[in-house]
Amino acid sequence: MTTTQAASKSGGARVAVQKFGTFLSGMIMPNIPALIAWGILTALFIEVGPFPNADLATMVGPIIHYLLPIMIAGTGGRMVYETRGAVVGAFAVMGAIVGSDLLIDRINAEGEGGLGYVHMFIGAMILGPLAAWVMKQLDKLWDGKVRAGFEMLVNMFSAGIVAFLMALLGFYLIAPIVNWIMSVVGGAVGWLVDTGLLWLASFLIEPAKVFFLNNAINHGVLTPLGTTEVATDGSSILFLLEANPGPGLGLLLAFSFFGVGAARATAPGAAIIQFAGGIHEVYFPYALMKPTLIIALVLGGASGVATNMLLGTGLAGPAAPGSIFAVAVQAGLVGIGNLVGVLLSVVVAAAVTFLVAAVILRASRKRDLAREDAGDLSAAIAKTEAAKGKKSEHLSNLAAGGAAAGTAADAGGTAVVSEPIRKIVFACDAGMGSSAMGASVLRNKLKKAGIEGIEVKNVAIANLDGSEDLIVTHQDLTARARLQNDRATHVSVENFMNSPKYDDVVTLVGDSNATE
Repeated sequence: MTTTQAASKSGGARVAVQKFGTFLSGMIMPNIPALIAWGILTALFIEVGPFPNADLATMVGPIIHYLLPIMIAGTGGRMVYETRGAVVGAFAVMGAIVGSDLLIDRINAEGEGGLGYVHMFIGAMILGPLAAWVMKQLDKLWDGKVRAGFEMLVNMFSAGIVAFLMALLGFYLIAPIVNWIMSVVGGAVGWLVDTGLLWLASFLIEPAKVFFLNNAINHGVLTPLGTTEVATDGSSILFLLEANPGPGLGLLLAFSFFGVGAARATAPGAAIIQFAGGIHEVYFPYALMKPTLIIALVLGGASGVATNMLLGTGLAGPAAPGSIFAVAVQAGLVGIGNLVGVLLSVVVAAAVTFLVAAVILRASRKRDLAREDAGDLSAAIAKTEAAKGKKSEHLSNLAAGGAAAGTAADAGGTAVVSEPIRKIVFACDAGMGSSAMGASVLRNKLKKAGIEGIEVKNVAIANLDGSEDLIVTHQDLTARARLQNDRATHVSVENFMNSPKYDDVVTLVGDSNATE
């Protein structure tokens, strides 16, 4: 296998995992407010909470066991087939919930141990989209073939029958599978906690974050397990494995003191956005500039986890976004002592990452200064990509979307488009954090340039619908964006906060509309 073929297959696998993680994120993220509300209720009123209230605590179980999985399944169904998919998906997951409970009751009745009920988050993420997909395919079979006047009858009964059948599938097949998965995964996490080795999870999570592969782990495993722990213990350390803002802060502070060129100049602003705003994506390009810095992130993350393990601290619910304020609120709900411990874990993670990153940056500072003309961050990242054996798309390129591999503009130039650009979309993994920041920056630039009537919005990559004229994505996500819309002009950037390509986009938009 040639190096190019290996890189292509590696990139394809990475894109596939990213897409899977994005889909999971799309189901979980809209329901985070409900998870936060449940976390507040649980942290305050269960028996081990600061204000134990047996009456209010009766809401805790039904919400996590029924409401949250149904909401997630409904969201997943809606993503696949709008309202019709949401209805059949929400109903279908009830089969998995009840089937799982029945299996647990039988095991307990046979005296094999007091097993707790499995909260069907994973079942919801399977059955919601699956039921909606089945409904969508069946609707295609008789689309346009139903006699006039019978459309509503067919639509209602077909959806009801699909929901019924998918609930049976959940009851007999999905429930035992998910029970087994949660038993294995829960046992593995429990073993890591009991043996004091949970910090090893950082060796997987921190590199995964940098390559936008963390959502599958965070939303597929950590959130369901953490939510289950909160129901019994009032808090969970698992919510801090990925959300701790300390490692990113430490890395950006190291660049602020020991970086070179554009990286050093932009790092302080990025640190504020990452730490206070919770948009972790802003530090990913800095790590990719010098892949050895991932070591600093891993050691920092592991130190933060170890600190929380030693102090027995955690969060009452998921911190979304991973801002220090969101982390502090969820930690404070558990108690003042817990809050102090969590904040200490953030400080430790930041300090360890800073020290290790500082050593790495200082060791290569002279070489970086010699090689980096005018402190060009884009050139540094391009060299990093080349060193990985991965196809490099220069960060200053504007690629015409219809080309198979993209037609790059000359460095410092702009692409030529044949149609006016009216709709610009910033797309990221979840469509909420870094893309929202980039959209805001470009709106301000268009306004200052006197260009009006241009729609600039931010969405998740999975929600690109083909109507976009120009799409801006992080370089690692451009391949996925092209799969969603190969007609649009695509702009790859290394940093949503301050990409020099935004000025080129403004020029391109102005020129395209001037030719109308």
